[in-house]
Formats: sequence, structure tokens, C-alpha cells
Amino acid sequence: MTATATAKIHVDNDRVIVTEWRFAPGANTGWHRHEHDYVVVPLMDGKVKLETKEGTSMAEMKKGAPYFRKVGVEHDVINANDGEYAFIEIELK
Repeated sequence: MTATATAKIHVDNDRVIVTEWRFAPGANTGWHRHEHDYVVVPLMDGKVKLETKEGTSMAEMKKGAPYFRKVGVEHDVINANDGEYAFIEIELK
């Protein structure tokens, strides 16, 4: 699937990359692999569909409730809401 979500990099330095992701309904990040540990901070409540090599799952996201993932995660993230969805991704270098 071709990426259709919009990524805006707010910070990119020798220690961290902070990216704001915005998704129209059904938009996705495209398949990617994380090269660093990272934290995601949802900007609103909502659901995202996660496509991985193991299959598909749904994740409930809560505004302001961060979660952490380790380096190497490979997936595609898809907006599963009727409206726009957004989160901040903080990659730790």
C-alpha cells in the first residue's frame, strides 16, 4: 500500500526525531521499519489498524497516553476512524 498519511518533522537532531503524523480516513504510513526505539503520543482518541508480517490488529488510542516500541518494528499504520487522526512519534537515536 502506498503511503498517504502526512508526516511533518518538527525536530531532527543527533538525539531525537519528532514527527507529527496526520491521517485522513483510511490513510496509511506505508510499510516501514523503525531504526530506533520510539514513543507515540496520540493527539486524539481513536483507532488505528496495524498491518504486520504476523497479520492485522486494531489498537485503541487515547489522547495523550503514550506508548513505547523497540527498534525493528516493521508495519503499516492505517487510520480506522471516520475522521482525521493524528499522533506525534518520537524516535530516540
